[in-house]
Amino acid sequence: MNLKRFAFVSMLLLVITVIAACGEGKGKENNDQDANGGEGELQGSVSIDGSGTVYPLMAALAEEYMVSEEEGVSVEVSRAGTSAGFQKFLVENGTDFNNASREIKDEELEIVDELGIDVKEIKVALDGLTFVINKDNDWAREMTAEELRDIFLGSSSIEKWSDLRPEWPDEEINLYGPNENHGTYEFFYENILEKEDLKDKIDLQQEYSSLVKLISDDVNGIAFFGFGYYVNNTDSLQAVNVDFGSGSVEPSLDTIAEDGSYAAFTRPVFTYLNATNAKEKPEVLDFAFYVLNNIDQFAGEVGFAPLPEAEIKEMIEELEELK
Repeated sequence: MNLKRFAFVSMLLLVITVIAACGEGKGKENNDQDANGGEGELQGSVSIDGSGTVYPLMAALAEEYMVSEEEGVSVEVSRAGTSAGFQKFLVENGTDFNNASREIKDEELEIVDELGIDVKEIKVALDGLTFVINKDNDWAREMTAEELRDIFLGSSSIEKWSDLRPEWPDEEINLYGPNENHGTYEFFYENILEKEDLKDKIDLQQEYSSLVKLISDDVNGIAFFGFGYYVNNTDSLQAVNVDFGSGSVEPSLDTIAEDGSYAAFTRPVFTYLNATNAKEKPEVLDFAFYVLNNIDQFAGEVGFAPLPEAEIKEMIEELEELK
């Protein structure tokens, strides 16, 4: 290689090195901006557990977030159940979010204080407790709220369909529901049964998919769970329309509301944010903002009634304080 060509190549390599160094500096600057909530790609992970009822909603949000918003962030959503999820959330190095189909309990708040962490309640949607029966059940498609309560109540003498109405089949009613890990069970026990015992014979399941299968195979079965698991399985289940005293009401996105015709069986559902983690991990706070900014778009798609815009705006303003 002659001296002129060597000098040219050396100069070219020097220019490339300088450009690369500038690029590294710019990349570092962008990463620093990410860590402070600025523009650019985030890196890291977000852990979510808890309610099986809320799971489809949060899983849909997480998937879209990873695909269209932050490819460098891994959002893992599990479904241990509300109470079991709080046990994973309220520990040192616990999960970042806990989905819940009930409000956090006083004894759980005591653990929050003991741990010295900041926890934010985020209301994400409205759900309607739905009673489902087999497609071939052509007699119990409309029932009163009192009849539904008596079917499951331990102190009730109702054992057969004919015990409710004499024209109904003289067949034993088979009862199904989610187990004690789930907030849906607790909501049912506390709000529908008013803390009275369920019948001993009820078959309680951890997985909602198991309940769907059991009812789809049992013409004398009846179960309760969130509206979303019904509306996504209408090919194998049918919902019971409920008479609360003013005529039969079908559970739907139009009737599920805290002040609507299905209000007695309507409940808010939540995700709880470890705000201490959110202050230290920008990807956790970023996902929390994404949830609130997109929740109403996803809610109806998976079987939840959306929240009023004013409520969401208020929660976003509270999150802004964490920046």
